[in-house]
Amino acid sequence: MFTKKPEPGESVTKMGGVMGEAKTPFTERPATYAAKSPGPSASKMVPSIIGEDLTIIGNVNSKGEIQVDGEIQGDIHCGSLLLGDKSQVMGSVIAEDIVVRGRVVGSIRGLRVTLQAQSHVEGDIFHQSLAIEQGAYFEGKSRRSDDPLAEIKTASSTAGSPRSDARPASFDSRPTEHVSTPSGASTHSTRAAE
Repeated sequence: MFTKKPEPGESVTKMGGVMGEAKTPFTERPATYAAKSPGPSASKMVPSIIGEDLTIIGNVNSKGEIQVDGEIQGDIHCGSLLLGDKSQVMGSVIAEDIVVRGRVVGSIRGLRVTLQAQSHVEGDIFHQSLAIEQGAYFEGKSRRSDDPLAEIKTASSTAGSPRSDARPASFDSRPTEHVSTPSGASTHSTRAAE
């Protein structure tokens, strides 16, 4: 690049720029960074990106935004989630905002869930708001809830405690048969006694 030659009485910076008239010699100061604590707003935070070439085996937790372009074999729990075109998730997904462009095999829980045209979801969706674009593949149940995220917190807090209304499971000795539907889903049916 071009640099200006210093005039008499001017000092030159380390990068070659001219600083102006200097009465004292230039002293380089160490760089200081202002420590800014991230506020509660997740919109200011940069998303964590899981690239196409990355496979994670295990659960992923974040308070902020996650963008997945790779594969996760485990559950995801975060504030906001974007599943890219080539993403694959084998596990449950829990976030306030969820946009699916890739593949999910497992349940989805979110306040706002969007399945875009190229998405493929096999599992139940618990939501406050659900948008499914034309061309999206969805096999499972959709259940609207005022607060689908609170339901998971309630269920996990009572999971370890015995229920007072719990009854022992009944055993049916009648034979059952496994039936596959044309779409590949499987069901069980009980044959009546002859």
